[in-house]
Amino acid sequence: MMKILLALLFLQLPAFALCSPNYGDALSKSILFFEGQRSGALPQDQRLKWRADSALHDGSTKGVDLTGGYYDAGDNLKFNFPMAFTTTMLAWSVIDFGGMMPPAEQRNALVAIKWATDYLLKSVSELPNRIYVQVGDPIADHDCWERPEDMDTPRTVYVVEAPNPASDVAGEIAAALAAASIAFRSADPSYSQTLLRNAVNAFKYADTHRGAYSDNSYIRSGVCPFYCDFDGYQDELLWAAAWLRKATQEDIYLSYIESNTQTLGAIESSNEFGWDNKHAGLHVLVSQEVLQGGMYTLESYKASADSFMCTLVPQSPTAHIQVSPGGLIYKPGGSNLQHATSITFLMLAYANYLDKSSQTVKCGNMNLSPSLLRKFAQQQVNYILGDNPLGLSYMVGYGLKFPQRIHHRGSSLPSIRVHPEFIACKEGSTYFNSPGPNPNVLVGAIVGGPGQDDVYGDDRADFRKSEPTTYINAPFVGALAYFTANPSPL
Repeated sequence: MMKILLALLFLQLPAFALCSPNYGDALSKSILFFEGQRSGALPQDQRLKWRADSALHDGSTKGVDLTGGYYDAGDNLKFNFPMAFTTTMLAWSVIDFGGMMPPAEQRNALVAIKWATDYLLKSVSELPNRIYVQVGDPIADHDCWERPEDMDTPRTVYVVEAPNPASDVAGEIAAALAAASIAFRSADPSYSQTLLRNAVNAFKYADTHRGAYSDNSYIRSGVCPFYCDFDGYQDELLWAAAWLRKATQEDIYLSYIESNTQTLGAIESSNEFGWDNKHAGLHVLVSQEVLQGGMYTLESYKASADSFMCTLVPQSPTAHIQVSPGGLIYKPGGSNLQHATSITFLMLAYANYLDKSSQTVKCGNMNLSPSLLRKFAQQQVNYILGDNPLGLSYMVGYGLKFPQRIHHRGSSLPSIRVHPEFIACKEGSTYFNSPGPNPNVLVGAIVGGPGQDDVYGDDRADFRKSEPTTYINAPFVGALAYFTANPSPL
């Protein structure tokens, strides 16, 4: 029966490329991308040499050091909410799939995590009094096309003072630090303990001062409409508690998850997972306690995870997620590959949890096996790497054909090493409007991707399709690690 179901799956899904993807090469490049997003003083072993130091005085207007961290996308801003989610997903990639990475890439992944966590530790260093949530004025920044090394727009520091709410961003930072503490447990036990201690403090702030950070009027003007909390802060509280439970194994966090299932809407159905909506990821993460730990008081989380998986695979009788004619998971709103990479990660993580407990998912009259989840996940990965109607890799620098004109300031302007003269705010417009390819290849960057018709125009101005983000790449690291070790999964 399983062979028949797999055959049916392949009959339903289109195939375009004959060459097998080089998952190991893609994995290396997906991690290298983060070096192109670095803010602050760059180390001597920086591999993307066209980048240089930037934003060396972040935080100085508030008398605090907020240097470091990552620019979220193609601009020069540091939004802590999506940066923390990026960090959580990089850490989860190492926790679940790090053993499948070549040792050198596992080390590189830990370096990528630490670049973020070092910054996030600074953001929560003054708890319980305040939490720093963003650096950079987005209106001024978006009005310029400027290299980060030349940046002269205001580096406004956005801070939430107690007792004002910041449950979403504080909760996501708590999740990121807790997850990272697990990732670093063997490699650096002392640093792991520092991360965990600060994760506990961040969660205390999130739970004590409940509410969305973007509900603070003095914050809202800076974070909205870019990274407002659109879906509520409750999921971040549960998400943080789940990661703290995983990191500490303490019953206080288990009790929190159990007792807040209803009050915080834990089992809300969701068909997405990303920087703003954690429900599907929460369900998968907590399900591991049920599947492998026999914690049946959390069965409702597993039921929600099962239901989510049943919505994904095309031949499931309850499938309802939209898929492009070429086979790509699609959700409206732009930057679609953020959905494809994060959902792909969840399918692979859940397949592993099911496999280890010898279970399948019941979808109506069909049994959804780990093998079917992995096959559909592999289709998503292969599509992104070039097995699609355009034969185009959506990872920059991977394959023979990839986007040349991505929406990214540092990539599209001449490197400061080649053109050391200052390029002012509006002088960059010449490069933005150039029809030519970007001079600096941001290796490993995954762009927003094609529309629901599988069409991609390689247009720098079309930021919804051509802009890379850290949170597109982060979950893809885990997916690529899995297929590097299992190129022909069962």
